[in-house]
Amino acid sequence: MPRVQEHPDHPEGGHGLLNQKLPTVTTDPNKLEEQARTFLGVRSFNYVAGGAGEKATMDANRLAFRQWKMIPRMLRPTTHRDLRVELFGQTIESPLLIAPIGVQTIFHQDKEIGVAEIAREIGVPYILSTASSSSIEEVAEANGDGTRWFQLYWPQDNEITKSLLRRAKNNGYRVLIVTLDTWALAWRPADLDNAYVPFASGIGDQTGFSDPVFRAKFAKKHNNKTPEDDIFLASREWEADVFSGAAHTWEDLELIKAEWEGPIVLKGIQHVDDAKKAVEMGMHGIVVSNHGGRQLDGAIGSLEALPEIVDAVGDKLTVLFDSGVRTGVDVIKALCLGAKGVLIGRPWVYGLGIAGKLGARAVLRGILADLDQSMGLAGIKTIADCNRSMVRRVQYGGDTISSH
Repeated sequence: MPRVQEHPDHPEGGHGLLNQKLPTVTTDPNKLEEQARTFLGVRSFNYVAGGAGEKATMDANRLAFRQWKMIPRMLRPTTHRDLRVELFGQTIESPLLIAPIGVQTIFHQDKEIGVAEIAREIGVPYILSTASSSSIEEVAEANGDGTRWFQLYWPQDNEITKSLLRRAKNNGYRVLIVTLDTWALAWRPADLDNAYVPFASGIGDQTGFSDPVFRAKFAKKHNNKTPEDDIFLASREWEADVFSGAAHTWEDLELIKAEWEGPIVLKGIQHVDDAKKAVEMGMHGIVVSNHGGRQLDGAIGSLEALPEIVDAVGDKLTVLFDSGVRTGVDVIKALCLGAKGVLIGRPWVYGLGIAGKLGARAVLRGILADLDQSMGLAGIKTIADCNRSMVRRVQYGGDTISSH
């Protein structure tokens, strides 16, 4: 069982509810975004809450979840549930994974280090974004003996790519997530209207600024300057390498395979043919994801793509899911449609903005508690019991999106 109900300060843990102690962070998924808005500055809130274009992909993500309904089963021995899963040879306490979110310092000073700490505490794997405001080494130290993975925004410079992978490997990151859909930043009106790109001022560039190869190349090019000597210039050079506007190719994965000894997972897969190509290239897993609606507007809802991708390649590699997850029941639906693990992003970021790492912890515990309780109510004892017989697609005319 994940360590969720033993914590007395969470309402689902029992003590807070029985003692009439109100939660600091709302437990209502449809109120969480608005609560975060009251704590965050306009730019910070828009950065996490915003999406590409008119948010059509964000809407599609949520509507897809609404149109899959649970079919509960009765008189099953589900008093005690087992949430454990095995991912890439390691037993994980639940199928929940902390999605890679960058620039966390704009939400709270606890930033990545704080979230990595609470991830270890509650037994949820932490995925570090390349766009981090803390270094690879700092996050590893904070995460201690927790499970951590590294997400790569793939630089154009192969020497820098190799350096990032070495650092991740040397600091105990077990799995490499290669994000494919963000080689250039999307058209995001909420950021554009506020003239806000945090990376331009060095925020979210710490992975690069702390990298010995990037620093050496920057010094050689700019008369022994360090990134700290000219943050604007260093930011421009780091962005130009990581968000270059130049896409990599399938053949380029050979470099990644040569430099990374552990599991490699491709994030951003939405088409069956790309999933099949991942198998062909010897990848260990994929994340069915549209970047939470932050990249291509008007794209298919991620959950919509999941079943056909699982049918095509689910027996050949590990299929993970991301985009639009807000509740424990959402997690169950994704598992029933074939995902082996589920990444969650915006909700815990809202919690971070409201109350720092303790707010992020409260949100994640709440989702774990909801997952556990809802499994029992649905007649599901173990994660392996999550299958398509437990869900049905029903398109009610009155179904609308909930919160983004």
